[in-house]
Amino acid sequence: VQLQASGGGLVQAGGSLRLSCAASGRTFTHYVMGWFRQAPGKEREFVGSINWSGYSSYYVDSVKGRFTISVDNAKNTVYLQMNSLKPEDTAVYYCAAKFVGSLRVSTATRYDYWGQGTLVTVSS
Repeated sequence: VQLQASGGGLVQAGGSLRLSCAASGRTFTHYVMGWFRQAPGKEREFVGSINWSGYSSYYVDSVKGRFTISVDNAKNTVYLQMNSLKPEDTAVYYCAAKFVGSLRVSTATRYDYWGQGTLVTVSS
């Protein structure tokens, strides 16, 4: 299984970025896809998740209304659309996958597969 995250970069506060996570190596039908982030000197933090069908998603309060997770099943790709970015959103963003279970599970160790991370820097 491979998860390949991309799309990070430098953006000004208030701007937008879309991260992609290309998934390969198996069928992800029964998987939950999550996004996490890790700021310098901080622990990895859960951002949100979506089921592979794309019908249900969940977000932590700090990004709710600003971030949107979606899935393109035909491309086996998960997206994280980030709008109204703030300097505190600066972090390395990781996509991850876990087999079934709740979308609300925020513990990184509960996820089975991880991408390599992509850096998002938001300048003030």
